[in-house]
Amino acid sequence: MTTTASHHLSPAFPGRAPWGTASKLRAWQQGALDRYIQTQPRDFLAVATPGAGKTTFALTLASWLLHHHVVQQVTVVAPTEHLKKQWAEAAARIGIRLDPEYSAGPLSKDYHGVAVTYAGVGVRPMLHRNRCEQRKTLVILDEIHHAGDSKSWGEACLEAFDPATRRLALTGTPFRSDTNPIPFVTYEEGNDGIRRSSADYTYGYGNALGDGVVRPVIFLSYSGNMRWRTKAGDEIAARLGEPMTKDAISQAWRTALDPRGDWMPNVLRAADQRLTEVRKGIPDAGGLVIASDQDSARAYAKLIREITGTKATLVLSDDTGASKNIDTFSGNDDRWMVAVRMVSEGVDVPRLAVGVYATTISTPLFFAQAVGRFVRSRRRGETASVFLPTIPYLLGFANEMEVERDHVLDKPKKKGEEDPYAESEKEMDEANRQEDEDTGEEEQMSFEALESDAVFDRVLYDGAEFGMQAHPGSEEEQDYLGIPGLLEPDQVQMLLQKRQSRQIAHSRRKPDADADLLELPAERRPVVSHKELLELRKSLNTMVGAYVHQSGKPHGVIHTELRRVCGGPPSAEATAGQLRERIKKVQEWATRMR
Repeated sequence: MTTTASHHLSPAFPGRAPWGTASKLRAWQQGALDRYIQTQPRDFLAVATPGAGKTTFALTLASWLLHHHVVQQVTVVAPTEHLKKQWAEAAARIGIRLDPEYSAGPLSKDYHGVAVTYAGVGVRPMLHRNRCEQRKTLVILDEIHHAGDSKSWGEACLEAFDPATRRLALTGTPFRSDTNPIPFVTYEEGNDGIRRSSADYTYGYGNALGDGVVRPVIFLSYSGNMRWRTKAGDEIAARLGEPMTKDAISQAWRTALDPRGDWMPNVLRAADQRLTEVRKGIPDAGGLVIASDQDSARAYAKLIREITGTKATLVLSDDTGASKNIDTFSGNDDRWMVAVRMVSEGVDVPRLAVGVYATTISTPLFFAQAVGRFVRSRRRGETASVFLPTIPYLLGFANEMEVERDHVLDKPKKKGEEDPYAESEKEMDEANRQEDEDTGEEEQMSFEALESDAVFDRVLYDGAEFGMQAHPGSEEEQDYLGIPGLLEPDQVQMLLQKRQSRQIAHSRRKPDADADLLELPAERRPVVSHKELLELRKSLNTMVGAYVHQSGKPHGVIHTELRRVCGGPPSAEATAGQLRERIKKVQEWATRMR
């Protein structure tokens, strides 16, 4: 079969494509199918960006293998209960009947196979091994990177599906931060001696964007001033995006996401305004807020109700109706859904076009999965918008949307060299396999968010940055929130460049003395770099050292007194403004003693 494989599909195959089905194969799907049929491999790894149509490809291949009696049954393994059911529903539309409730024993002859989860396979691997030994089986391993989530899952998959006649592995994000090998994936050693996963067919975000298969993503980043109290009782103030310690970044981030502050309400208000603009071109466009935990999710849903006057769909992990709520939202035209982080990969709602990244998970794997919820294109010209805090990790991920990564099995350990993707995968395990738990008492005691505000920071698109910092509700912010929801990728780029040029020209006409600091162009706005912070700390220590000789007091006593008078944390965590204030104060003390 060289021209098309879709002619073997059931007459039930619909003309309009629901999730996982399409009446006509896309070019990449046909190309992957042709390659498979030409080579007839036992194992095949297809890497395709989220939203590209991996399910349609897999089900078309399954139909072809069943039709040609290469296999007699199909087993689909998915990461979540919700996705398992989605697979069964999609397969049924093309005449492949999968039992999503299968647990043990003989399978009814009404079914062509089963849909199970990785966790389910982990519990009873021998059950699935016996099924593979009894009948020729195609095993579809959806989002196979999850088979490396734990050693037990990987071992269970190897034991269960080693006898399978054919194995098709699918993923949109093959990279992992750990070195757990992914079952049935081929690793090839490079010139550097490092083994990396090797895909049989790859269709990346850049190619999919060029083909109009996925939407271009506009990232809208928001900064702001944060203030919190540490376990030691120190009150710390910092601005999102400024150089600071890893702990300070984490606490500033959590302060921004606290629903009691001003950052979240302002960002949700901006996101809802963006959704209104997008719905002018996509009437049923929806928004999704990805929250860190259930308490935050409930609070965000309440804020959305206050801002919009309409109720948001709330999806919680311990709610027995979670899947039903997702399906209901997918089929209606409600504006907002709020979900805990674990649902990000399980949610497949093509009408989602606006997102708010309101979780503190900072792994590239989770970020890619989360953004993948918004990129599925239903017609050419649709755009996606994702709101996020100005956190260096997230901005880096956003700027690297088109970078294709493989799973690295061997990682060189060089002293002093930091791997930006070496974040712990424990967050991902919790996000995708476990129920959310409320924050523990110890964590609550170690940190207290006090206040936050929001500032529109920048727009990131196609690896470039646009815009100038502006207050919520300002004309500058409205310029970007009002970008039409139906644009070709090159039109998005052109429009962003045009609006930035207009804003820069406008800001240059204002004298610095009359301009809001946020309105100044970058070259005239005071920027505090890591090096400048070090210089300020050095200056403060020099001034304190000189004052030690004048006053006879120890260094520690003087630093403590400066913190008492001026406020703020220890020097290592203080902002540029706090350091300057302390320098000024110690200079005053020294002058008085002369």
